Amino acid sequence: MLIMMSIFAWMMIIPCLVMLTPAHASGIGETVVIRTQEFPHALRNPLKGFRTDRCDGRHEYATLCRTYLKWNELERDASDGIERIREVCNRRWSEVEKHNVKVIPRVYLHWEKEDEKYWPADMQPGDYSSDQFKARVKRLIARLGQCWDNDPRVAWVQMGIIGKWGEHHSPEVTPEMQRILGDAFTAAFRHKMVTVRHPWNFRGYTFGIYWDSWGHVQEIEEHGKGIAALGDRWKIRPIGGECAYNWGRWWERLGRTPDDTLREARYRNYLIDTIRWLHGTSLGWVADYTGAYGEKPGEPKIRAGAEEVQKTFGYRFILEEVRYPVTLPAQGVFSVTFKVRNVGSAPFYYRWPVELCLLDPASRQVVWRDTFQDVDIRQWLPGDRWNWETHAYEQKPETHTVRGTFQIPPALQRGKYALALAILDPAGMVPSCRFAIRDYFRGGRHPIGYVGVGVSVPEPQIDPEYFDDPAQDDTLHYELGNTPSYPSRRNELSP
Repeated sequence: MLIMMSIFAWMMIIPCLVMLTPAHASGIGETVVIRTQEFPHALRNPLKGFRTDRCDGRHEYATLCRTYLKWNELERDASDGIERIREVCNRRWSEVEKHNVKVIPRVYLHWEKEDEKYWPADMQPGDYSSDQFKARVKRLIARLGQCWDNDPRVAWVQMGIIGKWGEHHSPEVTPEMQRILGDAFTAAFRHKMVTVRHPWNFRGYTFGIYWDSWGHVQEIEEHGKGIAALGDRWKIRPIGGECAYNWGRWWERLGRTPDDTLREARYRNYLIDTIRWLHGTSLGWVADYTGAYGEKPGEPKIRAGAEEVQKTFGYRFILEEVRYPVTLPAQGVFSVTFKVRNVGSAPFYYRWPVELCLLDPASRQVVWRDTFQDVDIRQWLPGDRWNWETHAYEQKPETHTVRGTFQIPPALQRGKYALALAILDPAGMVPSCRFAIRDYFRGGRHPIGYVGVGVSVPEPQIDPEYFDDPAQDDTLHYELGNTPSYPSRRNELSP
């Protein structure tokens, strides 16, 4: 009798354990709850991570590419029009959209050597203060805004122009020039964000920062603490830059090479601490580690370190659960709710839409889609107040609950579908940014569970064997054309 009772008890317990297993569906009345599992690896997601100077999309993680542009490349003299700027950019940024890469342009006038100066032919090299320079720089910035502010290839803009490499030193940016540049860039860029070199300049503006000696032992006081002193600036503007491996005592904190930084725990952990502390979105130079571009096999420790750092950069959205009716009424109204948490270091800085769609279970083709009306993914903030001793945020990231109401169109056939979520790039309204969960189909959509339209579905859970590996998906992209900066609500059947 005791043995029989024990067997009966286990029969009762095992289904409960299965029902509560992550990624398993549990019915609550007519509502199904899907709890997803985090994808453990790094993702090649847009607008975050390792940043390169190559726009060919070959880096295993980088979707950000910095582009240096000489002023006299864009304007040879005053007679050149805005079309030359467009022609140069189109040539330099050819097909970046196919690789899901976005560029961070910087215009400059002076490189390191004294003879490497790039003023237009009708301007005086080295002149940063004449009336002619002031008039021409205002004209240039206005034209850059016309070319870049609505260009989906542009992530954000590094102000540049003044000083060696456009880094706002040698010479410094004078208070007068800060006003001229600050006003001109603010007027020219209504949609794309602007970043500047030093946290102590442009005090009256809300620009982001590019720190070009990130974490350097000789700059941590002025630059590191200076960025931290900007308070909540990171919540609305990107903080990034590059590690520097060529001056001062850089090796003390970062090692001598990018390989050292990523291979050795003491250097890698220091880099991660600085990214968490300052809410870093992206960094260059450290991106050029061995094996990053697939040209040669990378050392396993370096590749593992790169993955850990990539997961730390910018945003990382964990979709914790999704609730939806397991049976949808034909031509009726229904609601979907999901919970999401950002376990990364920074926000996503643009308001991209979140799509809900129904997929044909066999072909995976979209048969209907719509977007959540009021969601703003910029508000999915990470934690704050990084503790260097515990290596954790003292203010934990909040779990955000998003709810949307949708209408089934009359033309949709009754039947069984897979309900899926995706974050869309407004450039083409195509999936481009992934949640860090295992539930994934190649192409950028996350299948959540089965749903019936006018029919019952006895088992809403999708077999994980059907999922694809998001880290191996190289199909994500965006499309060029006349796409608004943020799309209007739409409810449509797919062709």
